[in-house]
Amino acid sequence: MRIGVDVMGGDNAPDAILEGAIASLDQIGLDDELVLVGDPQVINPAVSQLAAGNDRVTVVACTDVIGMDEPPVEAVRSKKNSSLAVLARMAGRRAEHTLDAMISAGNTGACVTAAQMYLRRLPNVHRPGVAVTVPTFCGPVVLIDVGANLEPKPHHLAQYGVMGEVYARLVLGIDRPRVALMNVGGEEQKGTAEMKQARDTLRANNSLQFVGYIEGRAVFNGEADVIVTDGVVGNVMIKLAEGLSAGIFKAIAREVSEIDPELAARFEPVVKSIYAKHDYHEYGGAPLLGVNGVCLICHGSSVARTITNAVLRAKQFVESGVNQAISQRLGIMEEAIA
Repeated sequence: MRIGVDVMGGDNAPDAILEGAIASLDQIGLDDELVLVGDPQVINPAVSQLAAGNDRVTVVACTDVIGMDEPPVEAVRSKKNSSLAVLARMAGRRAEHTLDAMISAGNTGACVTAAQMYLRRLPNVHRPGVAVTVPTFCGPVVLIDVGANLEPKPHHLAQYGVMGEVYARLVLGIDRPRVALMNVGGEEQKGTAEMKQARDTLRANNSLQFVGYIEGRAVFNGEADVIVTDGVVGNVMIKLAEGLSAGIFKAIAREVSEIDPELAARFEPVVKSIYAKHDYHEYGGAPLLGVNGVCLICHGSSVARTITNAVLRAKQFVESGVNQAISQRLGIMEEAIA
């Protein structure tokens, strides 16, 4: 398997990206290869230092970079020699296909654009969606979409329910995922006409364990395994959760330290252990579900272990057969609707 990594994308690029990618070599198979895309003057010294003599690393040279604040569509179209655009072309399902998966911590919008432009969509998929694994106190929850589709139509949301369910089952190992639709309340009469249409489509799908509407406060209490929402709400939710969790842990540590410094020293390993179990770095990247290939989008602030975990998750994704299952399930759903 050949897994490509955008070395130049992300707030901590290129050092953290290189360190994390190369560290994954010890955890993937001996037949698996890494393709590092970016500036060779940056990549080659790191490879010589961290992976000297390892023939499972290939460097693809390109010097252009898409910045985190650049307009996604314009940047992908104008910077065809950027690390992200080159990576996506290599992962595309065309004659030049040389990668089984692509990973980037760069501009999220540009990554979505590049993946849709070069990988295209899976058969039966209307709009791809970014699926983030949210660590909760009751186990992992798949939240889809978190930014790829800001104004989804009802059938887009219904497809997200199917795609999220397949991912939760085949990759996260949840036996029969419960699917819920994010709404302003749990009552049947609440929500827009489009929301109710999406609800009815999901409920009519007998292959899903659809549990109805879910409110924001119920995300972390184990009421659902897959939560469907639009890209705006999903993106706000995930960033709010990240900021809140980090703030809570800091507040606890500060309060305990002020009460009893010795107790704080003994309590620190406990706090770190709890934080690690609810840290998004542990899940690596978020897959763009629905594209005809494998594209993992990592957080812009990814550190080395985020990238290592993303490489492992990309390999698991390819081997799990998620894309084939998504296309097949959506085909059945489209026939039923027709």
